[in-house]
Amino acid sequence: MSSHTEHPPPAPEAGPSARSTPVAERVPAPDLARGMMLLLIALAHVPWFIYDAPGGTALLHPTEGNLADRIAQALTIIVVDARTHTMFAFLFAYGIGQMYARQRTRGTSERDARRILRRRHLWMLVFGAVHAALLWQGDILGVYGLIGLVMLPLFFDRSDRTVKIGVVVLLALGALFGALTLFFSLAADPVASAGGAADVQRLSISETDYLVSAAIRLPTWFLTLFSGVLTLALPTAFLMGLLAARWRILEEPGRHLPLLRRVAFWGISVGWAVGAVFALQHVGVLSPDHMAVTASAHFFTGIFTGVGYAALFGLIAHRVSARGTRDRLPVRALVSLGRRSLSGYLAQSLVFAPFLAAWGLGWGVHLSSWSAVLVAVAAWAATVAVAFLMDRAGVRGPAETLLRGLSYRANR
Repeated sequence: MSSHTEHPPPAPEAGPSARSTPVAERVPAPDLARGMMLLLIALAHVPWFIYDAPGGTALLHPTEGNLADRIAQALTIIVVDARTHTMFAFLFAYGIGQMYARQRTRGTSERDARRILRRRHLWMLVFGAVHAALLWQGDILGVYGLIGLVMLPLFFDRSDRTVKIGVVVLLALGALFGALTLFFSLAADPVASAGGAADVQRLSISETDYLVSAAIRLPTWFLTLFSGVLTLALPTAFLMGLLAARWRILEEPGRHLPLLRRVAFWGISVGWAVGAVFALQHVGVLSPDHMAVTASAHFFTGIFTGVGYAALFGLIAHRVSARGTRDRLPVRALVSLGRRSLSGYLAQSLVFAPFLAAWGLGWGVHLSSWSAVLVAVAAWAATVAVAFLMDRAGVRGPAETLLRGLSYRANR
């Protein structure tokens, strides 16, 4: 997640389309995508708080439910699960490209600009640890901070060709690791192992004592931190985001419409097709035989679906700008949240954890899959409204302000 970029300048190793775009002409695609991404994140996280329901092979989703619950589970599996984290990684890397290019245009030396990014990612790790210790064991800020620290020294100054090779290699390794994981999981009971994974994640949520839950959350977060890197899906989407930022694909979508259309269509189509099979197996319409195979494919294709979502929002932003509707309320409100995406992300935990977890009010025990969706949408809508009011008042997001101040402190 990144703060709003006022004048996105050329990035290093940029292609011929990389040039500074005046604010009045700038397409709001990155911020629009971040604003919508937070809805997907809310939908992905809230099912964990149905902590009293046993999970099935699809991890956090309950094994039972009425028709409305089954529809909610199926749609979440198809559209949200294993998609949000890769879209986040893509947009995170894209924001890094914007930030670096802005600093270079303002006269910051390459060494100082790189130092700012390194401090920013270190502080993201700290933010993630605090977030996990206080509220949410599934924090992803630390994961992306770690990815930034690992991937930027390896790829930031490399040629486009080298980065593309890196993407191909990571895709191949991810497929290989997925196959090996699948091989070993088939030797065990996939339903039991999946349910066990869900139980571990829900331990801190179902714990009634806050201090005990905090003691559980932090070790659980460390597992999330390193598994997020080692599964290779996030680093792969990260490299794709770096390439997209170099060519300003989301900021100037009109120059890349054929590419955006192909990525959106094929990325989403492939992911949704596999997700539909997985969802139908989960709800019992299709046989659960070989469900571990489907689960592995579902996770892997999430790379393409997440990037496809980002491309789709690039197309939407292009259409919005072409029709002159970028200043209308829905678009402006979503962009306002996208500019404050870090604050919006943390605000979700401030709503979900104290109200839904057992150590708080414990309302999660009363949720089912369909009502959890309503909670997620309501929480996200509230952050959209608050962000819009902040935008009208000219107020930055508090988390963005804090992270920016910590990242730039030594350069002042």
